[in-house]
Amino acid sequence: MVSQYAARLVAVVAAASGLVGQVASASCPSYSSYSQTRHKPFSEGAYTLAYQRPEPACRTFNSTAVEDAIVRIKNLTSDPDLFRLFENTYPNTLDTAIKWRGFAANNSKEELAFIITGDIDAMWIRDSANQVAPYRSALSSKDDDIASIFRGAINMQARYLIISPYCNAFLPPPEAGLHVQPNGASYSVTPPYDRNVVFTCNFELDDFGAFLQLSYDYYTRTGDVDFFGKFQWIQAVQSIMAASEALRKPTYGPDGAWIPPAYTFNSQTFTAFGTLGNNGMNYPVNDTGMVRAPFRPSDDAAIYDFQIPANMMLARYLEATARIMEELPNAPDGLASEMRDMADGIRAGIEQYGVVTAPNGDRIYAYEVDGFGGQNLMDDANIPSLLSAPSLGYLQANDTVYQATRKFVLSRSNPWWCQGPVINAVGSPHIKPGAAWPMAQIMRAMTSDDDREILDSIFEVLQSTDRYGLIHESVNSFDASQWTRSWFGWGNAVFGQMIMELADRKPELLNESFQPRNKSS
Repeated sequence: MVSQYAARLVAVVAAASGLVGQVASASCPSYSSYSQTRHKPFSEGAYTLAYQRPEPACRTFNSTAVEDAIVRIKNLTSDPDLFRLFENTYPNTLDTAIKWRGFAANNSKEELAFIITGDIDAMWIRDSANQVAPYRSALSSKDDDIASIFRGAINMQARYLIISPYCNAFLPPPEAGLHVQPNGASYSVTPPYDRNVVFTCNFELDDFGAFLQLSYDYYTRTGDVDFFGKFQWIQAVQSIMAASEALRKPTYGPDGAWIPPAYTFNSQTFTAFGTLGNNGMNYPVNDTGMVRAPFRPSDDAAIYDFQIPANMMLARYLEATARIMEELPNAPDGLASEMRDMADGIRAGIEQYGVVTAPNGDRIYAYEVDGFGGQNLMDDANIPSLLSAPSLGYLQANDTVYQATRKFVLSRSNPWWCQGPVINAVGSPHIKPGAAWPMAQIMRAMTSDDDREILDSIFEVLQSTDRYGLIHESVNSFDASQWTRSWFGWGNAVFGQMIMELADRKPELLNESFQPRNKSS
């Protein structure tokens, strides 16, 4: 019988060799269950938050750069609860979600990383990009230990985007040697996909933006442009461009003839948001220059297919990554220009069709439109959201239309605004009314320059964890003990990102007290 110490030693060795996903699971507790218990030592503040990091040998990736960043924040903070929430959340993806690391079977230099979203053993394109993105603040060179996670995630996502660009979540690659559990749900999707590769095939446009954003983050932090020309990144961008162009087509041609859509989705479900209406084609759309987004970042079906935040994100990062493409000697002629042209067309469509008149007369961004006059006035907690537009880099936070939109989003005018004594934040139809998403309150702080708003947002997030010291998916705005998902990697990542950004732009706020008596009235 192998001793516990020996088993953990094997896990450490495996972590160094990229096999941690296969070894740690045999000797370490499942984090799905681990995260449902409040572990000691508790923080010394009023919230007595649990310590939720696995033991070092049970962490799925250990990064010196990230540990150094944690020490840096510890030296900037004075509130024990704030630091405890940060030290639990910022490294959570590395601690728990790097299910497997290795190399492509056909190229021993092509790094791959299979990153799960948390309590579901599948890799979402968007979630994994957002889970890795906060580590850009700890990344300064292609030789940094964390750089391999960026490269592995980008390469893994590139493979998936080439195989099935309309799908959003994927099973482990054959190289991982992991047990594969195909999704047993009943779907009818055009184009068809391989159920041994794909976990779900809800087309979410923000997957494209997330992949490009992660690519741009790695490029700007390391300057490693050569990486993008070595493997499948160029082909992945071509796949994104082809799929996006196909989904820019309207429902009717110039002569009025119906144009069959490139993507359809039908499923057996108990919720209207789990499938697309109109026989899987959703509502008709006009010719706007934007790209259809039949499913939202929440995985819910859209009402109108032109989702404004996802189009904002795609336009922004097509523009940004065109810079990478034009530096690659093996890039196809004209591809960078095509990326910029598509971005320009999407921006024009957003400004022409996505800016509408709110009931109070303000000009604001709609959440979804169809180009025929149909508009959905709301915002959803999931990112990209209207609230997140400055964080995406699409516009400046002082933009007049954005400020009017922000006022709408953070008010009772937004049907998914959740208000209560625990947390006041945007929710989502993915759960139910009254279930605020802490991730939305974090984004509120990230897009604000007002110190009081930032401090109050952080305070509410701190009191919403139910002493678990992790970011839940949603929380009852009147009762912190009612929440969904104890292990939500995306939410944890966004909180860590917010703190790292504040350390650069408003470090003095991290030295504030967030104990109950300090919340403003």
